Amino acid sequence: MSWYHYSSLLPGPDSIRLLRLMPHEDDAARIQCELFDYSLHESGKGTHMFEALSYVWGDPDKPLFISIGEHDLPVTTNLHAALSRLRDRSFERIIWVDAICINQEDLQERSRQVQLVAKIYSKANRVIVWLGETADNSDRALEEIRIAADEEYTNSSNSETIQQAIFALLQRPWFRRIWVLQEVAAARHVLIMCGLMEIDGYAFCSGLKSLELSYETCPDLQSPVRSVTSLIRGAIFRPKYAISSSGRFSLDIRPLGELIDMFHTHEATLDHDKVYALLGMSSDDPSEAGLWPDYKISWQELFHRLVKFVLSREVSVATWSDRKTAVIKSKGCILGQVSLLKRDVAWADRQNVDIISKNAPRYLGYKSEWSAHWTLQASAKSVRQDDLVCLLQGASKPTIIRSCKDYFAVIMIAATPMKNIRTESGYVKWPELMRSIKTFPRDFLLVWDWESCPGKLQDREEFATLIETNSRVPGYSKTGLDDHLNKATRLRNVALILEDAKEHEEAVKRLREAIEGFERVFGKEHPHTLTEFDNLALIYMEKNQWKQAEELFMQAIQIRKRVQGADHPDTLSSMAALASTYKDQGHLEKAEKLEMMIHLLERRGDSFQITEGVVAKIARYFDKEVMALLFERRRDDVQITEGVIEAAARNLRSGKEVMTLLLERRRDDVQITEGVVRAAAGNDESGRKLMALLLERRGDEVQITEGVVEAAARNLRSGKEVMMLLLRQTVSHFQITERAIAKIASSFDKEVMTLILERRGEEVQITEGVVEAAAQNLRSGKEVMSLLLEQRGDQVQITERVVEAAARNLRSGKEVTSLLLEQRGDQVQITEGVVEAAAWNWSSGNEVITLLLQQIGNKSQIADGVLAKIARYFDREVITLLLERRGDEVQITEGVVEAAARNLRSGKEVMMLLLRRTASHFQITEGAVTAVSRSFDKEIVALLPERKGNEIQIMQGVTEATARNPKSGKEMKSCWSYQ
Repeated sequence: MSWYHYSSLLPGPDSIRLLRLMPHEDDAARIQCELFDYSLHESGKGTHMFEALSYVWGDPDKPLFISIGEHDLPVTTNLHAALSRLRDRSFERIIWVDAICINQEDLQERSRQVQLVAKIYSKANRVIVWLGETADNSDRALEEIRIAADEEYTNSSNSETIQQAIFALLQRPWFRRIWVLQEVAAARHVLIMCGLMEIDGYAFCSGLKSLELSYETCPDLQSPVRSVTSLIRGAIFRPKYAISSSGRFSLDIRPLGELIDMFHTHEATLDHDKVYALLGMSSDDPSEAGLWPDYKISWQELFHRLVKFVLSREVSVATWSDRKTAVIKSKGCILGQVSLLKRDVAWADRQNVDIISKNAPRYLGYKSEWSAHWTLQASAKSVRQDDLVCLLQGASKPTIIRSCKDYFAVIMIAATPMKNIRTESGYVKWPELMRSIKTFPRDFLLVWDWESCPGKLQDREEFATLIETNSRVPGYSKTGLDDHLNKATRLRNVALILEDAKEHEEAVKRLREAIEGFERVFGKEHPHTLTEFDNLALIYMEKNQWKQAEELFMQAIQIRKRVQGADHPDTLSSMAALASTYKDQGHLEKAEKLEMMIHLLERRGDSFQITEGVVAKIARYFDKEVMALLFERRRDDVQITEGVIEAAARNLRSGKEVMTLLLERRRDDVQITEGVVRAAAGNDESGRKLMALLLERRGDEVQITEGVVEAAARNLRSGKEVMMLLLRQTVSHFQITERAIAKIASSFDKEVMTLILERRGEEVQITEGVVEAAAQNLRSGKEVMSLLLEQRGDQVQITERVVEAAARNLRSGKEVTSLLLEQRGDQVQITEGVVEAAAWNWSSGNEVITLLLQQIGNKSQIADGVLAKIARYFDREVITLLLERRGDEVQITEGVVEAAARNLRSGKEVMMLLLRRTASHFQITEGAVTAVSRSFDKEIVALLPERKGNEIQIMQGVTEATARNPKSGKEMKSCWSYQ
């Protein structure tokens, strides 16, 4: 017989050929067929009366022959077996078989017919899946799957032998072929055949699910099996097709990018079919990107178009004719990181992914850490925890990537969340979320490989070659250092992306290696290298490793100043970053200094006015370096006024250095006024150094006024040193006034007071105010008072005000009072003012009044007012001491009773002691009795009739006072009842 030659198809977009398989009673007889033209044009009917065969072509090298009419046509052994199994003994069978119904030698026809495959299988009344001949206990495997599909299946007979048979069946090539996906997805009814066994497609999928097979021994099998079975099971729930606006037929299952992610590892004889086999299931229009089936174009060009279509026309893509690999370069940003992954048990084509990000809020506008739960399509490459989620510029969908050494491997090119994204704050529409991102700061280098496991990419030399070729930095290819530069650039880019994802440790490793590369190419002091110093310092900041960050920033700043200039934008940027580091640590002074220097360096010309306030602020708060920079930048524009000099004198940490600079640079403009000396004297930290500088350079202008003494007195840290320095070097300039001497007496120690007495002798008058000031000196009262008594005893008068000052002294009150009693006891009186002063002395007042009563209690007259003050402010022990010393003179008047009543702590004890010890001195007046009845409880009131008996006259005022007593008015009426 002669070979069969195809005739042209009938004109029309839906023209196909169908195969008529002729019946024969002899199974061994030669297969007889006929081919005839047919149109799939929609005629209002659902299915057409033909079947479509889904099978694997098999080995083409050993063909068998069938007859088409009177002519021979070679077919593969597997197809011949399928046709033999399908041939009926009595009836013709109408079948569509791609290898026979399409002229495979005519590339143009093949391209057109491939576009109709989805439509053909959707119009067929049944799709027959041919798995091959019986082998490896396949009959038993199919039978077990059929049994497992029963709702009452218990999984009791799932032995190891059966599992091995099932796995052997699932490992047949059909499950791995990419064309079968579209074929079963389009099917209205699937029948699976293997040898003489057959099973309904939906029952096959249900049985596999019920068996709950463990794929641990065959991990590569799970993904393709789940892909096929999910499409078979889902086919009955999906609309059969959708007609696009261009009239294109499609199953409309998913966008092409998602289908590629799910199925690109499935096998095809021709690489083109890895794309074309999915077009019929795609909801995208392939004509937009030139993806219509066309076997005349190269795989390199097709893959290039595909990447651009799925991602964006903005990305740069490199592909090859002999590789299923694309190298992609694009700007982008990190959205988050995979924190948890779980496959949807009910739907094998879905996986649930938890995304978390500590950095994405700056892109998405969130104020706190961002997290979301995404339901994604399943993927051929397994998503893992810690994979990164990024958005490339121009792309409408996120991409999931995995870090390799100096690039990223693509895991999912188009990770599409189902419907809305659930975030911490509710549900968000993901397309709107993606469109809201306008910032794409990072350079991504991605490798999308359809063959290899991403974990092994970095170990393959061929990938290194591809990446090197397609990531060169222009301008360095002839230097011999381009490889080092290219790799350093890639490592830097990966490091910055990892840092965005808060992968600090990995980011540091890569960036350090990148810096080594840049140093090798450019040298350590090149701006490119210094930029990476800054980047590494920023990573250390994120890790709170402040010391390392500061050292790197300072190193970069010093080199930049020398190489690029202090006012270069790069230098200012490094300074600003260092200032931020200081702020984050709470070192605000250091941060403010850098910010002021940046402010000065950035501004030039007349647009930046140097006012007195600006100069004074720098003199007051910053160091010599900032002031020198101001002089350097603006020279004669800087006016040195008295306010500026005073501000420098108040500079706590750098006062001496700034003042020295002013004296050196603008000596004639510097005037040492009282305000300047006063500011220096009050400077807690730099006061002594400043004063020494002023005395050394301008000693004749330094005057010691009352204001200077007061300022030094307020200077608790170095005031004494300042005062001693002034008195030793400029005592002749000391303006002697009572107020100045009194301030020294109240604020400084014996050493200072001795010096002023020695240097100015009789000019120093010891007035009552000076003695009073010495008595109230908290730290050195006793020593200063002792000095005055010793050297100027004839001028020292111990007045009531002096004793009051001693009694009021919180720290030295007892010692000063003891000294006064010891040396001038005859001049010390216990007055109301003294008692009240001691009462306000919460620290040692009790000791002071006790000392006074012990020393002069027998001599000093105790007036009623004094007793009332003691009853008002002191406790039982003081009253006891008073009674021991002057008990016979104590009179309990109405004023004493009322004073004791106001003693919240010890009033009752004081009153009880007075009544029991001095009842005979109780002045029985209506006012006194009324005060007791109004203010004390029954126990105190009962003492009056007990001690005074019939002397007490109960008048109306007493009765009313008793009734108003808030403590025990009703009970106290009984105390007066006998009256």
